[in-house]
Amino acid sequence: MKTTRRPAARKTPRTRTASAAPPIEIDARRLPPLGMPAARFLAEYWQQRPLLIRNAFENFASPITPEDLAGLACEELALSRLVMRERRRDRWNLRSGPFEETDFTSLPTADWTLLVQDVDKWDADVAALLGHFDFLPSWRVDDVMVSYAADGGSVGAHVDQYDVFLLQGIGRRRWRISTDPAAPLAFRDDTELKLLQRFEPTHEWLLEPGDMLYLPPGVPHHGVAEGPCLTLSIGMRAPSRAELVVDHAEFVAERLADSDRYGDAGMSPARRPGEIDPATIERLAGLLGGAATSGPDGIAAWFVGFITRYRSAQWVAPRPRPLDAAAFERQLARGDALPRNPWSRCAWVADGRQTLLGVAGSTHRCSRMLAQRLCAQAELAAGEVQALTPADRAVVLALVNAGHYALVGRRTRSRR
Repeated sequence: MKTTRRPAARKTPRTRTASAAPPIEIDARRLPPLGMPAARFLAEYWQQRPLLIRNAFENFASPITPEDLAGLACEELALSRLVMRERRRDRWNLRSGPFEETDFTSLPTADWTLLVQDVDKWDADVAALLGHFDFLPSWRVDDVMVSYAADGGSVGAHVDQYDVFLLQGIGRRRWRISTDPAAPLAFRDDTELKLLQRFEPTHEWLLEPGDMLYLPPGVPHHGVAEGPCLTLSIGMRAPSRAELVVDHAEFVAERLADSDRYGDAGMSPARRPGEIDPATIERLAGLLGGAATSGPDGIAAWFVGFITRYRSAQWVAPRPRPLDAAAFERQLARGDALPRNPWSRCAWVADGRQTLLGVAGSTHRCSRMLAQRLCAQAELAAGEVQALTPADRAVVLALVNAGHYALVGRRTRSRR
């Protein structure tokens, strides 16, 4: 791991070979706040690689005090959080505001962090910082989040999906980051915080007031306060493709007439119960202005789920106590039948070499034989299920646990 302490001021070479990577650390005293022209920063670092900027704001004085930040965290409309770590057991606790003043007087002397979002909306002095970032489109700026941490305070090793400038305001914070493109990104499952299971830093720095660390999206990082400290995070959040697609679809849908509907005039007679045939997928692709793509992200995979929950008046309730595979096999051995819930509509579509079954909005990959049988029959016999492949039996068990099929014993059936 590379450890870098505050260096003496040095000039950044004006020329370098095309193959040399840009430096990961720079002193900005001669050209604050980036230490280089904005055009160079955007060309070489923005959304590409991290950069530690020493003296981005020389002789920097924080525009907000810890006391003012705590007061803001007590406001009802402010978005605030308190992250506490139990160091011995490596346990993390998250509390959300608004807080009371007594919440802060009862805190321990170490290992906690207060975070407040959108401080620039509340404090004009904090908002004034954004003027130093006017080389970026204003619509890309999300907010200025301010965090105050006691000694050892941290929010754990994590990854952000947005660009951020981490400006040290008061005290010192040690930052560790990983520039390894193969760094593991799996999250821990023992905390509601999205913390990394493993974090192996490649670089480490101690930031003091006026120093600033730029991180593009997806860079694992971990900051720990060395003594009480305050950090200002200028975040530039970009919408995800999923957010853009959903909102754009709603925008388009609001402008479409209710009479503009799917049509299938001149279609051929249906050959198999529940089948969504290729001609249907082609008509859908034309209606939606796309290609009739296959695979897990294709129109067929979407439509088989959509159409089996479309205009359903009821939601199916899952079993209160799910069955495991062994219990399911025991019930089948007793000869139980499996009637389908009348609210569980079924359909299937051939998706390449596989078959995709839709049941009340859920989708399952299974054999074509099982898909056709489930769509053609309102009830399955226990013997039919026992004769299925293990993979198909697992699909049926999932449908039983989801409430789409019931297990009805012989005595129950005889009372009907």
